[in-house]
Order: sequence, then C-alpha cells, then structure tokens
Amino acid sequence: MIHYINNDHLTIEKIGEIIENDYKLELSEDAKQRIRRCRSYLDKKISANNAPIYGVTTGFGALCNVSIGNDQLSQLQINLIKSHACGTGERVPNDIVRIMMLLKIQSLSYGYSGCKLDTVQRLVAFFNNGICPVVYKQGSLGASGDLVPLAHLCLPLLGLGEVEYQGRVMPGAEVLRKKRWKPITLASKEGLALLNGTQNMSAFAVWALLRAQRLSDWADRIAAMSLDAYDGLVEPFTHAVHAVRPHKGQIETAERMRELLEGSQIQRNIKGHVQDPYSFRCVPQVHGAVKDTIRYVKSVIDIEINSATDNPTVCPDEDLIISAGNFHGEPIALPIDFLSIAMSELANISERRIYRLVSGTRGLPNFLVANPGVNSGFMITQYTAASVVSLNKSLAMPSSVDSIPSCQDQEDHVSMGANAAIKLYKVVLNTERVLAIELFNAAQALDFRLPLKSSPAICQLHEEYRRVVPFILDDELMYPYIEKSVEFLRRK
Repeated sequence: MIHYINNDHLTIEKIGEIIENDYKLELSEDAKQRIRRCRSYLDKKISANNAPIYGVTTGFGALCNVSIGNDQLSQLQINLIKSHACGTGERVPNDIVRIMMLLKIQSLSYGYSGCKLDTVQRLVAFFNNGICPVVYKQGSLGASGDLVPLAHLCLPLLGLGEVEYQGRVMPGAEVLRKKRWKPITLASKEGLALLNGTQNMSAFAVWALLRAQRLSDWADRIAAMSLDAYDGLVEPFTHAVHAVRPHKGQIETAERMRELLEGSQIQRNIKGHVQDPYSFRCVPQVHGAVKDTIRYVKSVIDIEINSATDNPTVCPDEDLIISAGNFHGEPIALPIDFLSIAMSELANISERRIYRLVSGTRGLPNFLVANPGVNSGFMITQYTAASVVSLNKSLAMPSSVDSIPSCQDQEDHVSMGANAAIKLYKVVLNTERVLAIELFNAAQALDFRLPLKSSPAICQLHEEYRRVVPFILDDELMYPYIEKSVEFLRRK
C-alpha cells in the first residue's frame, strides 16, 4: 500500500495506519514541484543577493553574524549536522523514529524549506526500505526545534551515524553501501531545514495520542467491570445528572457506562448501600475530563503535523526569506504536558478502584482469594499499581514550566517540549500497566459474584480475557499474568 505525500490534510489516525500497516511513501507530483520551485527560488536569491541570509550564508545561533563564503556553504550544512548530533540516553523506539521520518518528509514537502528534491527522496527511500536511524531520547530543548534528535535522524543520509536495518544496528555508511547509494551532498540551507523542526516532539505526541485514545476506551470498559464486581450503582450515570453539567467528555462517558452495564443481573440485584466511592461514582467526571484533554491535545498536534516548522521560512510566492521562530516547541509543549497530567489521572483513579476491590468489602473476600491468610492473593497487585501511579505523579510535573537559556543567550527561552514528550511516553506506558492490573483484579472479583452475571458486554470481555488469564484459586506467580494483561490490552 502506498501513501502519497501531498498537500492533503494528514490525520493522526492516518499516521497510525501508515506505521501499523507498513505503507510505502511516494512524493506526489505536486509535492515534487513545490520542493523544486522553492529550491530554485533560494538558489536564485543567493546568487542575486549579497546581503547575508541567516543559516544560508551565515553561521547558526549566536554565530548568525559570521558570513560564509559560497565555496563553504555545503560544508557549513554538513558540519551543522555532525556537530549537533549530541544525543544521549536510551534510543527512541523505532516506531516513533518512523513517525519522525514521515513528519519530516511531510513538512519538507510543503516547499517552504529549501531542500533539494533528492534529499527528501532519500528520506523516503530510508522509510520505504525499513532503514531506521538510531536516535537518542535526550538532548533536545524543544526550542530551535528538535536539533539533536533530528541530527541523528539525518546523519545516515551523509553516510554517518548508525541505523537499524534488517534487525541489526550498523553504521550509516554500511547501509549506503548495501543499497548502493551515494551519500547526499547538501546544498545551502539544507542542514538547517533537516535539523530545525518539531518532528521529534510531534512524533512522540502522535504515538501517545494513538495509545491514549485506546486506553481511554479501555478505562471505561475496565471501570464498568470493576463497578459491577464491586456491586456498584449505575444511577450516577443517569443522563439527567450530566445534562446539567454538559461537558462533552462527561456526557460521553456516562452514556458509555450505561451502555456497557445494560442488562447486568448484578445491577438488578437489591443493593444494601446508597452511594459508591468517588473512584466509581465519578467515572464520568474524571474519565470524561481525560477525553476532553485528549481531544484538545489532538487538535493542537493535528495543526503541528501539517505545518512547516523549520527556519528560515522560504516563501517564493511572497519573495521572502524570513528568520523567525516556527521551530519553537511551546505550542505543543504545553499540551504534551497536559496530556501527561490527564493520563496520570486515568491511572490514579484506576488504582483507587483496585484498592477497593482487594479491600474485603461489599461481599468480596480479602485480597480476592477464597482462603486469605495462607494466600495473599491480589494484595501486592495494588502495591505495584500504587508504585506506578506514584511514579506517574512525578513524571506529570510539567517540563514546559522550565527554560534554560542556550547558545550564548541567543536562544534565551526554550520550551523543554522534548523532555515533556519523553515523560509522556513513560506515563502512557505506565497508565497501560495500571489499567491492565485493574482488569486482572476486576475479572477476579467478578467471578465471586457468580451465579449473578454482569451485562452481555462485560461478560464477553471477561470471557475473552479468561482465555489468556485464568481465575486465581491459590497463590501463583503473578507477574506473568500482569504482562499477559498488558498484552491483552494491546491486542484487542
């Protein structure tokens, strides 16, 4: 399957489809024309203009006043990529690197960056051949874009750095030899076009949003199972309650909970209590707020991935080459931090429901085993969830409230959006783990309600889950079942 890079709006869902189904990329004729036109305009402008153009005929950052001779313009761009490849720490996962490549190609295709067509086509060839540059998580300030990770992304174009190809990490020069490709020769401005931009932050955000949407849906389904297992009340999800406080996510969640619990025998059973704890009663208010946050963050990232975010911006139609600040990560750093907070809260309320399920109340046995004492049962699953939730709370501290000036104070305010993105990645994975642990507990608790059954929707989910994780009669090794629960959430 082929995805054509063009001027059409690129959605986050389409990116997920491209990565998951291993689409090949191809530049449309329109994209090729825009790239050629911008490059031609830039070359003519350099030839006809003796005035310095930032990043084209000058140095970078605090060296912006140093003019560069025409005979050194290509070397300037090569040196830029080499010197900026200062990444450290863990590798960025390959699926996120592939999103980075796709977003960089998309941004360059608009024809505002001044890249040569063969440079963009080489990025496309890397993507299509499964060549994944080795990129490190740490090093970007999210200000002049993602300079460090994008330098690592583009090093192999020059035969430098490393790639992962066919399951093996190798030097960039080796993969070029294998493919019989020559290293790209960079023209003026190209190194800056490749390194400036928010594609690292945006790639993490796209990955996180795709996961967050799935986890938000899972949170509702798992909460409904937990509620029935806890013999909770469905009345708090009545539409009339939420109509008088009509936040969109809240109304959607209440409706979803009613649908999930429709037909439950447990709900028809006479209750001996009139009120549930907040972690059950306020699912619409909390899960709904998360939905609204996801919706907002998605709207911002949607704009970002359909934008040109390098510098200077080359505008042939307006006859302008403007050095400005489209690479600054603040517009997405704040929402990325916001999504970390929201996902942390989704895990937080999930852990509280786990605690209730193992607490030995509402007719459930202590720690969800028939013979507590000799068996510790699910006692420590709550500990694990609490540990992960506590870590999430630390990770949810916003990165975007910090700024450390760099480049001899030329870059005197930075977004730290890349750090926000790294933390968001961890928070999303942690939230997935907590929800998996809740499902592990909820399914166990629900079995203690037999012969009363939950709703058809919840019973079906329970039955599917029981195919991979059994009822725990006596103490067993629990960590493999937690991992199977995580995998269950990813597969379904």
